[in-house]
Amino acid sequence: MNDQFKGLTAWEDYLTALENAAPKIRALGVTDYYLTHTYEKVLAEKRNGRLRDIELIFLNIELRIGVGTTKGGWVNMHLMVSPEDSDHLEKAKAFVRKLRFRAHDEPFTCTRDDLIRLGRASDPSKVTDELALEQGATQFKVGFDQLREEFDQSKWAQENILVAVAGGKDDGTSGVKEAADATLRTEIEKFADIIFASSVAQREFWLGLRAASP
Repeated sequence: MNDQFKGLTAWEDYLTALENAAPKIRALGVTDYYLTHTYEKVLAEKRNGRLRDIELIFLNIELRIGVGTTKGGWVNMHLMVSPEDSDHLEKAKAFVRKLRFRAHDEPFTCTRDDLIRLGRASDPSKVTDELALEQGATQFKVGFDQLREEFDQSKWAQENILVAVAGGKDDGTSGVKEAADATLRTEIEKFADIIFASSVAQREFWLGLRAASP
C-alpha cells in the first residue's frame, strides 16, 4: 500500500535500486499489510540471481491494531519473521490466519480472500480484486488482546517472531495520549521487542537517556 516504485518497470527499478545502493544493503525486510505475497516475490527474484549481496531477507507483516491515535490513525505493529525455519512462510501464514475481525455481521480472517471480501463489503465500488484488497486492508483491525493471546499460545511465534511497534504520533504509541488509554499504551509497548522511531528524541527516550530509566 506504500509502494514507491510505479509503472511498468516498477519491479526492475526496485530491484536495481536495492542492488546499487551505497553503502551496500545486507539485510532487507519486505513489508506487506497482513499478507506475504511481496516477500514471496522478492524470494523468487533472489532465487533467480538478483539481490546477490543481500545476505538476509525477512518477512515483515504489518498489522493495524484496534487502538486509535490522536492524529486519526491506528497503531501499527510489525511481525518480523526469522527465515531460519525452512517452513517459516507457511507457519507465519497459519499464525496470522488465526486473527479475526468482525464487520457487516460477518467474521473475516487475515487472508487475501477475506480481505478482498471485506473490501467489497465496505465499499462495493471496489470492483477489482486489487482495489478490494487495498480497501479491506485499510478496514481490518486486529485486537491487541487477541494478538497477545495468540502469541502466548504459540511457541513457534515466540521463538521466530520479533514484534515491533511504531513509536510516532501518527501510527504509533506516542499518539495514544488519552488518560484512559495509559495502561493500554504501556501494555502495547511492553509487548513489543522493538520500537520504530525516526526522531532523535524518541531514540534517546527509549534508550533511557531522557525521562525514563533504562
